[in-house]
Amino acid sequence: MGAQDMERQALNVFRMKLLGAEVRAVHSGTATLKDATSEAIRDWVTNVESTHYILGSVAGPHPYPMMVREFHAVIGKETRKQALEKWGGKPDILVACVGGGSNAMGLFHEFVDDKDVRLIGVEAAGFGLDSGKHAATLTKGEVGVLHGAMSYLLQDEDGQIVEPHSISAGLDYPGVGPEHSFLKDLGRAEYYSITDEEALEAFQRLSRLEGIIPALETSHALAYLEKLCPTLANGTKLVLNCSGRGDKDVQTAIKYLQV
Repeated sequence: MGAQDMERQALNVFRMKLLGAEVRAVHSGTATLKDATSEAIRDWVTNVESTHYILGSVAGPHPYPMMVREFHAVIGKETRKQALEKWGGKPDILVACVGGGSNAMGLFHEFVDDKDVRLIGVEAAGFGLDSGKHAATLTKGEVGVLHGAMSYLLQDEDGQIVEPHSISAGLDYPGVGPEHSFLKDLGRAEYYSITDEEALEAFQRLSRLEGIIPALETSHALAYLEKLCPTLANGTKLVLNCSGRGDKDVQTAIKYLQV
């Protein structure tokens, strides 16, 4: 795990250690997810007889994007089932945050063939799309290869990875799952971006309105509702995927919010 992410996600690190895992800090590069992934793959190929590499996102080399999508597909299946029970039909719009994109792909996959269902992914715009400090890969990236997969990447003219930025450790990745890149190119899914500031506002808003502290990743998707909902007709059926709890992000939020 990237050393910077270990600080930002201290509660998750404690949980892993409590459950018996050894967590190795990666200090190279940006000390975030990209560097942790690179180091894990290096370790795997060096010790291939005794170790195996696993990944929790729909990124990286085949078959990992497909495997993770299949495991996460339960999200979309449950959504279809519950929508039928609650509304008597499908949702009109699905919204989820996208870093590597596993939670979004888990939600979208069940509905890809339902052309009347809009699929919307929300990326991290960081300090703004024109600031150079963001993680909006599908919005501002170009096609390249990273960690064994071709997808949209944040890179310079020489193909070198540009350091991403997001207040959320889970969205702070310079690439994205190849299937998201495919859905973008097909025009099947729409991708937008939300800044750190907008995400923090949504983080507070859901906490106050619903008593649910959302993950900062999810807060990006929640923030996009402020832009999306005024454009929708009354009665539009929308599902937003809450991809995690915010207790792991409270320490990060404390640094930025004057609560």
